Amino acid sequence: MNKEIILSLTKRLVTSIVVLLLMLSFLFVLLRYSPGDPTQKFISPKLSPKLALKVKESFGLDKPVLKQYQNFLVNLSTGDLGISYTYREPVISVIGKYLPFTAIFSLLSFIIQISLGLFLALYSIKRKGSWIDNFIKKFSLSVYALPSFVIGVLLVYLFSWKLNLFPSSGLKSFDHQSFSFFGQLGDYASHLILPLITLSLGGIAVFYKYLRDNLDETFNAHFVMNLRSYGVTEKEIIKKHVIPNSIGPMISVAGVELGILLSGALITEVIFGLPGMGRLAINAILGRDYPLIIGCTFVAGVLIILSNLIADIVRAKLDKRILKEMIN
Repeated sequence: MNKEIILSLTKRLVTSIVVLLLMLSFLFVLLRYSPGDPTQKFISPKLSPKLALKVKESFGLDKPVLKQYQNFLVNLSTGDLGISYTYREPVISVIGKYLPFTAIFSLLSFIIQISLGLFLALYSIKRKGSWIDNFIKKFSLSVYALPSFVIGVLLVYLFSWKLNLFPSSGLKSFDHQSFSFFGQLGDYASHLILPLITLSLGGIAVFYKYLRDNLDETFNAHFVMNLRSYGVTEKEIIKKHVIPNSIGPMISVAGVELGILLSGALITEVIFGLPGMGRLAINAILGRDYPLIIGCTFVAGVLIILSNLIADIVRAKLDKRILKEMIN
């Protein structure tokens, strides 16, 4: 990696960290001044005022907001995100229990999105102008326009309630432990099919649209016409020239999509009751668990920054022109 790439990535990293810190600071202040008191669910009317104050002290909410913010910055600089009000454990430990599922779930969805998006784009461009090409374009647009919660509810209604083919929620069955090894794998798969479809459909439509347009533009480029005039086969043109020149602009989109997926497939995890970061964040918000809310936001921001940095590195390696854009 040359100095220009390192310099550019360093600038982007510093900018991203500043933006993340500003976002966390805004969230910190917003939570402190929003209506409601997170200690109320731990306080009974039978408790004396002194005991109620002790509860607030244990959460660090008895100090002025400015002092709380200073403590928050100091702890953040050491990697301490505080103690979860709900779980009474360090926030990092709580997130560590939920992040692995989201990472695996998101990566599976990401692979499906990229693979099917590329397949449909290639299949469609080879039949440009045909009824199947027009159908795929219109269908992908319709899928993209549908909110993921609508897709999830429709899938549950059709395949779980009406046809009874797949479970409607959870990660495994109640009698999961009684299954054989392959039976357990099949049980996990049956529970993940509908969530993966729900999470992946919108991304497939996005990747298809970008790839389809890029492939169309590349197919009409002069160098492709020259290759055809020299007798190069269509298969070789697609494999060695069209795909490599069309996939570059998709890398930035892929970086953003992967970051969003890794930070928590919130709606999908809530609909299907999956133990991931999205569901954890929702429960933290509903429970007014300030440290856990900020911790989930912090981890999500870090994952988005890292995925975008990786995308920038890949783009710069594939196309030197991108490097000039990054530096400027």
